[in-house]
Amino acid sequence: MPGTKDETITEARHPALDYHEHPKPGKLEIRATKPMANGRDLALAYSPGVAEACMEIKADPITATRYTARGNLVAVVTNGSAVLGLGNIGALASKPVMEGKAVLFKKFANIDCFDIELDQPDPEKLADIICAMEPSFGAVNLEDIKAPDCFVVEQICRERMNIPVFHDDQHGTAIVVGAAATNALRVAGKSFDEIKVVSTGGGAAGIACLNMLLKLGVKRENVWLCDIDGLVYKGRTSEMTPQKEAFAQDSDLRSLGDVIEDADLFLGLSGPGVLKPEHVAKMADRPIVFALANPTPEIMPDEVRSVAPEAIIATGRSDFPNQVNNVLCFPFIFRGALDVGATEINDEMQIACVDGIAALARATTSAEAAAAYKGEKLSFGADYLIPKPFDPRLMGVVATSVAKAAMDSGVAARPLPDVTEYKDRLDRSVFRSALIMRPVFEAAATAERKIVFAEGEDERVLRAANAMLEETTDAPILIGRPEVIEHRLQRAGLPLKPGTDFEIVNPENDPRYRDYWEAYHGLMARRGVTPDIARAIMRTNTTAIGGIMVHRGEADSLICGTFGQYLWHLKYVTEILGGGPEKYHPVGALSLMILQDGPLFIADTHVHPEPTAAQIAESVCGAARHVRRFGLEPKIALCSYSQFGNLDCRTGRVMREALEILDSETRDFAYEGEMHVDSALDVDVRERMFPGARFEGPANVLVFPNTDAASGVRNMLKMKAGGLEVGPILMGLGNRAHVVTPAITARGLLNMSAVAGTPVAHYG
Repeated sequence: MPGTKDETITEARHPALDYHEHPKPGKLEIRATKPMANGRDLALAYSPGVAEACMEIKADPITATRYTARGNLVAVVTNGSAVLGLGNIGALASKPVMEGKAVLFKKFANIDCFDIELDQPDPEKLADIICAMEPSFGAVNLEDIKAPDCFVVEQICRERMNIPVFHDDQHGTAIVVGAAATNALRVAGKSFDEIKVVSTGGGAAGIACLNMLLKLGVKRENVWLCDIDGLVYKGRTSEMTPQKEAFAQDSDLRSLGDVIEDADLFLGLSGPGVLKPEHVAKMADRPIVFALANPTPEIMPDEVRSVAPEAIIATGRSDFPNQVNNVLCFPFIFRGALDVGATEINDEMQIACVDGIAALARATTSAEAAAAYKGEKLSFGADYLIPKPFDPRLMGVVATSVAKAAMDSGVAARPLPDVTEYKDRLDRSVFRSALIMRPVFEAAATAERKIVFAEGEDERVLRAANAMLEETTDAPILIGRPEVIEHRLQRAGLPLKPGTDFEIVNPENDPRYRDYWEAYHGLMARRGVTPDIARAIMRTNTTAIGGIMVHRGEADSLICGTFGQYLWHLKYVTEILGGGPEKYHPVGALSLMILQDGPLFIADTHVHPEPTAAQIAESVCGAARHVRRFGLEPKIALCSYSQFGNLDCRTGRVMREALEILDSETRDFAYEGEMHVDSALDVDVRERMFPGARFEGPANVLVFPNTDAASGVRNMLKMKAGGLEVGPILMGLGNRAHVVTPAITARGLLNMSAVAGTPVAHYG
């Protein structure tokens, strides 16, 4: 019959299998990092050029990290004896899981991996094979090897290998549990040295977690370990291992129900339904329940809360708060270890990882994490003990903590010269906008400007305002209803205090309302705006309100456009802030696209649908000024369907006219045109078409003859090339207003606030 469990499973299988099969089988591929375009490249990559690198490494083995990929290469190794919840499925069947682990390394920490599945059940022989692979890799991640074999394999490898060896099932789980427990105890008002811990399991992960809790301060006599045969006690012989024996209690108690009395922390790494509500009822006040069996935990959270409403709960599942997920740890502990050439991952590095993860959860939640987990309250507390996996700050915080611990403990073969610079570099690798935006943020730091946000109730704006206060000297002003802003701040878990951290302008009830509508009417009276219309606009149009604030000097710059049509916002901005003795007027919109191979500016993306030659020339001059704000020298290409006069078409003619206007005066920047985009970006193509062009190298600014072309290229780069946009930057209004687009992120708004926060004197 339709809707049966078997049919549901079948329906779930097809997408998973399709994902692994198409468009090409598997989840990994190998790509060359050097050009292989001609015979010279081949001679350098292989014989005879490769011999030079070989002899350098022969003379000094540490140079292998300079001339090969070894320093960023991890082996993910298994024999398939304990794969996820599937059990001993063998080496070959485990390959999809190992490929997946390799993908996570790449995604979260940009670490390259080879997955290695070894058909070897004997732990000592397995260790021999792994040790023999040491020359190939910078580190080894052991995965899904059954207990107690995993203890044997790891011990042998760690003793014999001079690179980090890390069994993630043990130590990755233990580190994340340690971080979650650190914060859970903080919430509960308890400390490690006083709590009673009851654990179920006794496998590799369970033993590692208990050892981690001991390192964090739990007393061994306060740890009660249970497994399938009940309490692990002194003198027991069945199902015992040396690892379990270390936690044996001298007690007459035998069952979980007996030992759970007054327990502060339950740690489950066993199986479904092991912990009953009646067990939880016996625990201490504000119990901490970590039910980590997957996919079904030892007890479901609603069952815990039915008897202990104040309980603090974590599971291994993503559909409940506080998911204990190894991805919070393993990519970043390896990142830090590889970057300092660590010879091992020691206790100090693991504790540093625990502390880094725990501290990050207590800090303000990042806008990027909030965007990835819409609808969840990401504010430190009982339901947010550890960060989310897609929190981009994990790389910088955790990897830096690990690297520093490796150096401090003496296991770093290549110590970092500057830990702060290292963290900045990691942050830049995650926040691709950080490096190119640095000159703008530095310039903005020289002044304290007031930035008014027209859509102050938007959560992206709230997060941007919070980031502004943390990262800049600018003061945010939010236009919106106070009760809505306060509710959304609370929902987002942001610590901002209206009236203290930022000013609110309430369009429904602001004491300056009369001043605002009179000012607006004064500007617009001869353009058909009556006093009644002015009053209505100053009650309902937040873009106009923000514009009037800038006009009156109550704010230095306006940011608007997080919803609605660009030209609608631009109309009010231009009416209020255009003109004057400076003859302000919109020149064009400039979008900075941050791409994998560097920045590229696109103009005019929004303002003039079919610009004249004079408007294009003006846009070129404006772009040159703004590009220099980012510490770059402009090289501007005037793009067209025509190329250096070969076609008599509208776009060619208008670009040629713009070129004549530009040539009529001396310019202090490089420009050339009209040309195709490939000629602008590819030096060889340009040299063949037009030798001796006015600038060398690829253009960094593309100016188009209409907004259709400019916006099309901008969106293609954003959607298909993974470009991050800063902008659009509105040129021509003296940095007094910028109209963004509804697709902008909170990080994008922060970047735009830095652009708006730069005094005009900094960029002419």
